[in-house]
Amino acid sequence: MAQNPQKHIHPYNRPLPAEYQTTDKGRAQAQAFYNDQERTMSPTKLAITDLLPLPNSTVKIPRLGFGIYQSPTNVCINSCLTALRTGYRHIDSAQFYQNEAEMGTAVQQSGMPRNEVFLTTKIMSAGGGLDATYKKCIDSVKKIDGDDGYVDLFLIHTPSGGPAARKEMWQALEKLESEGKARAIGVSNFGVGHIEEMKSYARIWPPHINQIELHPWCQQRTIVDYCNKHKIVVEAYCPLVRNMKAHDGTLKEMAKKHDKTTAQVLIRYSLQKGWVSLPKSDTPGRIEANADVYGFELNADDMATLDGLDQGADGAIVQAVKNS
Repeated sequence: MAQNPQKHIHPYNRPLPAEYQTTDKGRAQAQAFYNDQERTMSPTKLAITDLLPLPNSTVKIPRLGFGIYQSPTNVCINSCLTALRTGYRHIDSAQFYQNEAEMGTAVQQSGMPRNEVFLTTKIMSAGGGLDATYKKCIDSVKKIDGDDGYVDLFLIHTPSGGPAARKEMWQALEKLESEGKARAIGVSNFGVGHIEEMKSYARIWPPHINQIELHPWCQQRTIVDYCNKHKIVVEAYCPLVRNMKAHDGTLKEMAKKHDKTTAQVLIRYSLQKGWVSLPKSDTPGRIEANADVYGFELNADDMATLDGLDQGADGAIVQAVKNS
C-alpha cells in the first residue's frame, strides 16, 4: 500500500535550527524534527506560481524571478516579454543595469495588469543627502512605472558605500515605502554586520529581502542562516554561475540523471533551498527552458551532492558578503 504523502511544512512554520535554540530540550526537538524531515518528507511540490511572504508585510514575492543584468537596451524588452509569456511574474533590474525603463516598457507592452507583475530595482550609491538620494529613487520609479507608479521591491545594491551612505539610502527607501512608491524594501550583498547595524536607525527592520550570490559553489551559509533566523527572504543571483560550471562533472551527471539541462538542475536546486531564484538569459529558448523546472525533483541525495560542492567565499564569481 502506498504511503500517504507527508504534509509539506512551510519554512516559516518550522522550528529554528538546533544551533539557534536556547535550551537543551529545544535543541533536541529541533534536531529530531530536521532529521525526521530529511528521512520522511516527500519532495517539495513547487509551481511557477509560488509566492513567499515577506516579513512584517502583506507583500508576497514570486519565487522564480527573471534577471536582466547586462541585458542590452535593444534586446531587454523582448527578453522580458518572452519571460512574461513563459510565465515569469517577477523581473529584477537596477539603476546600475541601465534598463529600468525597458523593464517597465515590457510590462506595458505585455498588456498584463501592473499588479500581476513583481518589479524590482536597486540603488547603487547615495546622493550625498537624504533628499538627493530619495530623488534618485523616485527617478527610478518614474522610469519604470510613470509619475503615479510604484515598484514592488527597492533594494540597496551594495553596502560598499560605508555606514553613512547605507543609512542615507535606507532612510530614502523607508520614505519611498511610506508613500506607497515601493511596496517592499531590502538589501543586496549585505552581511550579518551590515544588517545588525541597521537596527540603530531603521524604522523597518529586518529588511524584507537580502539578495546575494548563491549557487552550489557559493552557499554563503552564515548569512543565509542569519536571514532564515530573522525571516528575511533570501534571493539568489547568479544561480546559473553565468554558465561557468556547465561542464562540471558532478553537475553534468545529475542533469543526465534527470534528463534536464545543467541550468535547470541549478534553478531547481535554488528553489528547493527555499531561495528566490533569479536566472538570467537573453536567448528565448533558454528563458523558456529555465522556467521548465517543475516537472522533476531533486531528492535528498541529489541535494546533499550539490551541497557538497560548496567552496565558501572562494566559490563566488561576483562577491561573497562580509559578515563581520
